Amino acid sequence: MAKRKRLTPPNPAYLDTPPLETKSMFSGPRSAPIADVARDASSMAALNEMAESLARARDEGRMVVDLPLDEIVVDHLVRDRLVVDETEMQVLKTSLRRRGQQTPVEVMHLSDGRYGLISGWRRCRALAEIAEEDRNHDPTVLALLRRPEEASDAYLAMVEENEIRVDLSYFERARIVVKAVDEGVYGTERTALQMLFHSASRAKRSKIGSFLPVVRALDGVLRFPQALSERLGLSLSQALNDDPGFADRLTTRLSAAEIDSPEAETALLTKALTAQNQSLKGGSETKSAEAEPAFRDETIGAFTLRRHRDGTLSILGAAWPDKLEPDLKRLLSNASVYVPK
Repeated sequence: MAKRKRLTPPNPAYLDTPPLETKSMFSGPRSAPIADVARDASSMAALNEMAESLARARDEGRMVVDLPLDEIVVDHLVRDRLVVDETEMQVLKTSLRRRGQQTPVEVMHLSDGRYGLISGWRRCRALAEIAEEDRNHDPTVLALLRRPEEASDAYLAMVEENEIRVDLSYFERARIVVKAVDEGVYGTERTALQMLFHSASRAKRSKIGSFLPVVRALDGVLRFPQALSERLGLSLSQALNDDPGFADRLTTRLSAAEIDSPEAETALLTKALTAQNQSLKGGSETKSAEAEPAFRDETIGAFTLRRHRDGTLSILGAAWPDKLEPDLKRLLSNASVYVPK
């Protein structure tokens, strides 16, 4: 019986296709290309939505941005605050150094690429002073980017923040009303007062309005306007309204005086006001006396009955008729018992 020929396994080198690896038997199925496309599209849509949300938040002033301090125009608006207490400023600087800026300022885009400050003047000033004292400090400021439709909205935002955070004087409040009108933000002082302080009580708005004549007359002349008390300011307003020439006399007196403290300025204003009131009182008495006529005439037929200021009586006429003489004598003889009505 013939021996069977033993078959040998084929040589892989002679095959057209490479052999399969053993591990391919256990690999998972590959995802379809459409799944990759869907995943990429979903990721892109999420990124676009996030970008749009961030852009909308920035435009609507809901996102805090970090801006270089030198790009902030702090005097873009006429500020309502006239002075800053240095003790309060030191406290603010200490807080900023220790805890950083906790509350952002409010700014608006300007045409030159910079940002106009709406509110947060004290924080910007404190950060600028810190940057000057520490050259290694990065002078930036956290800000909310606002987009006020009108200039009046920017002024209103500034006033409302300071009404909440700072106890401004009545002079400072009245001054921002005057300046807002001067800048053309409002047409009249009455409108500016009602719009800027719409949340204040009627009594408070009335007092602010009473300070308007004081601001118009003494802004830039007073050394310590923030120290002007409510009572003294209202008295000055009344005197300025009663006598238009009082403003020039008071301005001359303030300009010539050497005033180095709020107390000294208050004393000068009080003295000038007292003298003005005495002058007005004396002048009114003299004017009242001068206004009273020396005599009053009453025409009776062809005669004039003249009553003089001292109480004497004269009868005037072209000629005295003889027939009336007896009646006149009889009247004069009874004058002791005659009481005029």
